[in-house]
Amino acid sequence: MLSPKKVKHRKWQKGRRRNKGKETRGAKLSFGSYGLKAMAECWLSARQIESARRAMTRYVQRGGKIWIRVFPDKPVTQKGIEVPMGGGKGSVDHYVMPIKPGRIIFEMDGVPEDLAKEAMRRASHKLPMKTKFITKLID
Repeated sequence: MLSPKKVKHRKWQKGRRRNKGKETRGAKLSFGSYGLKAMAECWLSARQIESARRAMTRYVQRGGKIWIRVFPDKPVTQKGIEVPMGGGKGSVDHYVMPIKPGRIIFEMDGVPEDLAKEAMRRASHKLPMKTKFITKLID
């Protein structure tokens, strides 16, 4: 699963949602001809990304190339089970990627459009937010 090798700060503050706007970076297709775009905001965990990637890879089998456009680098902490209140912040449990609407999560190329669409549909069932299949417009 995806996680950072080395981090500057081991534990982060949770933060708050300030700007509920659309994503400006990572909102256009860069590598492939087809993509899966997030339509809502959420925290995407490393497990969810890996599960969606496996669903796509299994469907297209050996054909095509898949790019993962997101990386979970925000640590989420959790205290152990039945630990009393206090005693400081819990240890890092897993990593997430905060997603805003409009962010491209996956890209794909080298397969027909119908095959890519079905693979992305299967991947979208593994993700916690509404998504949309997009294609690159070739002029």
